[in-house]
Amino acid sequence: MLTINNLHVKLEEEDKPILKGVNLTVEAGKVHAIMGPNGSGKSTLSYVLSGKDGYEVTDGTVNLNGQDVFGMEPEERSSAGMFLAFQYPVEIPGVGNMTFLRTAVNAQRKSRGEEEMSAAEFLKIVRLRAKELKIDADMLKRPVNVGFSGGEKKRNEILQMAMLEPKICILDETDSGLDVDAMKLVADGVNSLRNSNRGFLVITHYQRLLDHIKPDYVHIMADGQIVKTGGPDLALEVENNGYKDLLAGVA
Repeated sequence: MLTINNLHVKLEEEDKPILKGVNLTVEAGKVHAIMGPNGSGKSTLSYVLSGKDGYEVTDGTVNLNGQDVFGMEPEERSSAGMFLAFQYPVEIPGVGNMTFLRTAVNAQRKSRGEEEMSAAEFLKIVRLRAKELKIDADMLKRPVNVGFSGGEKKRNEILQMAMLEPKICILDETDSGLDVDAMKLVADGVNSLRNSNRGFLVITHYQRLLDHIKPDYVHIMADGQIVKTGGPDLALEVENNGYKDLLAGVA
């Protein structure tokens, strides 16, 4: 589904290498978690995959279902099935949540040559998805993320994910700033979207999120590379012993 091969990336302004040969394949139906110390390149990977400005790809390839990701603009990547849940979702004053969601859904449908969703059909589906994700109907009437708590912002992104139905979902430290109850609600929303046709790449610092979103694979990133891969027990090892001994063993 998502294939990253020998990816090298640098910061444009500082001419500083960040990713130094990342190799990773995320299969349909699987959840891959990436952990690593600060500065290891985890969030940079998510930014580059989604098409954020300020980074230069100096080597390597990324393919999504056989399509060259770097040959697409960010909106084309989204239409092709890529979704990024931000660490800090932005507020959009003056733009209603419902308007934003319907515009996004129909923009993608149009780009794929599909018929746009009518207002009645959209309203029926968004209400159903919101109910499944335990999102208060009042949130749908408010401007996007304005006045939302941290947990509400993250759940709103999960609602966006549910409506857009992406093929690959990238969660960049989606547990950041959440209390235990909010994190569990967000994790439940993610788990409800897991299926055999959708892959997940979950970037996190902590095991606590992976207690709720059970990964199939855990990867440790350090100095711009994936240096170790294992199962869920690898995250527990990091939780119990930290990165120092683990990375010393790799070196």
